[in-house]
Amino acid sequence: MGFQAEVKQLLHLMIHSLYSNKEIFLRELVSNASDACDKLRFEAIDNPALLEGGADLQIKVSYDKEARTITISDNGIGLSHEEAVANLGTIARSGTKEFFSQLSGDKQKDAQLIGQFGVGFYSSFIVADKVTVESRRAGVAANEGVRWTSEGQGDFTIETIEKESRGTDITLHLRADEDEFLSHWKLSEILRRYSDHISLPVLMQKEEYDSEKSEMVKQDEWEAVNQASALWIRNKSDITDEQYKEFYKHVSHDFEDPLAWTHNRVEGRSEYTQLLYIPKRAPFDLWDRDGKRGVKLYVKRVFIMDEAEQLLPSYLRFVRGVIDSSDLPLNVSREILQESRDVRSIREGSVKRVLSLLENMAENKPEDYATFWAEFGQVLKEGTGEDPSNLERIAKLMRFASTHTDEPLQNVSLADYISRMKEGQDRIYYVVADSFNAAKNSPHLEIFRKKGIEVLLLSERVDEWMMSHFREFEGKQLVSVSKGGLDLAELADEAEKKKQEEVAESFKPLVERLKEVLKDKVKDVNVTLRLVDSPACVVVGQNELSPHLLRMLQAAGQETPDFKPVLEINPEHAIIARIQAAEGDEFADWANVLLDQALLAEGAQIADPAAFVRRMNALLLKSV
Repeated sequence: MGFQAEVKQLLHLMIHSLYSNKEIFLRELVSNASDACDKLRFEAIDNPALLEGGADLQIKVSYDKEARTITISDNGIGLSHEEAVANLGTIARSGTKEFFSQLSGDKQKDAQLIGQFGVGFYSSFIVADKVTVESRRAGVAANEGVRWTSEGQGDFTIETIEKESRGTDITLHLRADEDEFLSHWKLSEILRRYSDHISLPVLMQKEEYDSEKSEMVKQDEWEAVNQASALWIRNKSDITDEQYKEFYKHVSHDFEDPLAWTHNRVEGRSEYTQLLYIPKRAPFDLWDRDGKRGVKLYVKRVFIMDEAEQLLPSYLRFVRGVIDSSDLPLNVSREILQESRDVRSIREGSVKRVLSLLENMAENKPEDYATFWAEFGQVLKEGTGEDPSNLERIAKLMRFASTHTDEPLQNVSLADYISRMKEGQDRIYYVVADSFNAAKNSPHLEIFRKKGIEVLLLSERVDEWMMSHFREFEGKQLVSVSKGGLDLAELADEAEKKKQEEVAESFKPLVERLKEVLKDKVKDVNVTLRLVDSPACVVVGQNELSPHLLRMLQAAGQETPDFKPVLEINPEHAIIARIQAAEGDEFADWANVLLDQALLAEGAQIADPAAFVRRMNALLLKSV
């Protein structure tokens, strides 16, 4: 059978890019063996017959110097013929194409991408030029075993075999230059470093020195080379940072270290232990609606399920780790999790722990927090609508770009903004646009720049939705500068207010003429002092959909209401003076061009681009 195209690319990358970190193959294979044993233990809760042949779950690692092979064996759930084809011949994971589209050919950068994606079984080919997998699923007959063989090129061979015991044996036929792994000392050292946290015993044959042969000789006895106790139940003082990091790589299948973690035992109405991690990089399926989310759930150290999404809200879906409950039943299902009072208590407690972890990182490790925000900030913003009970804490964690700097970096907190507010200012101003540059150059910012008032620049897809749920922070209202009815009185002195009234009165005739020409395209026409360099802008009502949100809905195929903005004109602009002097068709052309320009400045689509060009050309010719 042939490999899926993506697998071929991944195997090539494995062989040629990860040579500097070869030993991770053993960590990945032992981690997979541990998962297989966990899954058997879980399925055996409802079907104890699956444990026939032995309930003591374990992993064995052995090597053969003469044959130049390493074998990793487990007595876990095993694979059927169909599962071997599906799991070993394809990558059944969303985001695969995006992953490969980002490969650059730079070995170091590509290795980091692999870390985000997770590789598992395929890491075997880093050190092996041939891999043989023999497996039998628990509960099926001995003659229904399966053998899978591949040299890591374009295809693999699969056949039915006789296998007496359930579980999986993976045999690696090492490449010519990988003899360093044919050593008890080397393998046990790797296992202690990478797999000490695994709750199952990882066994190797004892070896003793034979003075007659002047070499180490294998004994019949097998011994555990890891502690074989769940890391999360140990005392925090007994666990090193390195052990925490390796456990993260085990539960997340990530190659990189985590940014931070929190480890706690909670006692009271609900008793549970949580070991939760913040990754350094976002996975490729972070925005995939069908992607699985959540942490691993254990009950009294018995594995229950992966991706228990009920234990954390969607806006914390980037969190990885383990929650071990003392109260839930062993046969708990996803449906029961949705109704359980204990689960609600665990969820609330876990949210508080994660937010506390992020708050601590933001305060004490700002560089790490900047990394977190760049990767997961858009996801955390979803919490403004999903978790109103923690809205204030989430708001303090948010970071924005602003007019305080020309850089697109999102490093301004709301507390930073408030500390720089002008005397008498009691509102937090923001603008939403399609991109940072569009937000930075929005005509709505002109009066704020003139007055030296900071405005937050929002340009991510989630921002418009976020601001519909996020109206106030520490008693200060958040106000969009692109909405009509914006009260600029607090920004103006008495002389400016008086001037504004006089100007509005003197421009009434022009406003009425513009209303007449544009009556089918705009809701109203007003004079404004919010503009400095632009002749006009469009605004919408406080409770109406913005042009930005309308475009997003239209792009998603949603029906949208008719869009009629309010046109606001700058009475001090030379073009407005030119329009006042125009008559007849020329005035109509000027009015329509003025509106279309204002819409284009907002990033909106104009209804008739050809008519806009025709009018613009006619006006240019007259000006010449």
